Amino acid sequence: MDIFQTIILSLIQGLSEFLPISSSAHLILASKLSDWPDQGLGFDVVVHLGTLSAIIYYYRSLIRNLSIDFFYSVIKTQSVGQSNLAWGVLLGTIPVGLAGILLRDFVELNLRSVEVIAYATIIFGLLLGLASWINSRKDIPREMVNWIDVAFIGAMQALALIPGTSRSGITITAGLLVGLSKKASTQFAFLLSIPVISISSLLIIVEIYNRSEKFVDLPLMILGFFIAALSSYFTIVFFIKLLDKIGMMPFVVYRIILGVMLLAF
Repeated sequence: MDIFQTIILSLIQGLSEFLPISSSAHLILASKLSDWPDQGLGFDVVVHLGTLSAIIYYYRSLIRNLSIDFFYSVIKTQSVGQSNLAWGVLLGTIPVGLAGILLRDFVELNLRSVEVIAYATIIFGLLLGLASWINSRKDIPREMVNWIDVAFIGAMQALALIPGTSRSGITITAGLLVGLSKKASTQFAFLLSIPVISISSLLIIVEIYNRSEKFVDLPLMILGFFIAALSSYFTIVFFIKLLDKIGMMPFVVYRIILGVMLLAF
């Protein structure tokens, strides 16, 4: 990798990880369409840790409160403060974790083509648009997540294994479908990303160890981490601030255009 590839791929990861447009799809496409050499597992885990640090920093106060309430709920064996939300994040991660263990090899071998990315980009983009339209017709969208929401959103998150789906996109879509507000859907989707990114990064690190692959070119790795972290943090800030004003339709249109362009190739 050279510095230009590092900057571009880190920006793609940072800008797209938390938008409903699929970071994995953009990273795969950038490599395929540019004929760049594979960036390696080491780079993948570094930029993912960058985006993880951004979301943890943004929600640092909420995460601290959730952790305290979760701890006391375990000690007292009853709901404490926002402990139900903390439990919801943990339980909502189980479906994608199981799907990842069972289907990871199948996805790697069969679903990482440009055609799959194109169709997934269009189909799940249209689903996001449908969910947004249905949600907008509700009088008062809910702000609190219940256990049915957790089960449905968690199950839908497993579809994010398909490149082009977008993990944040499918979880926001699921939240809108069950009647959560845009902000509640986005917050729960972003909180769900923390255990998912953490687990996936840990699995990549284990794979690197098993392959005896090294984190080569430390300066580029550090650069990639900070670019991914900063770009993802500012993306989170502006996305949440503009959510009520712009809604989901710009992302739906973007996904359809991108998918059609890919199919045209």
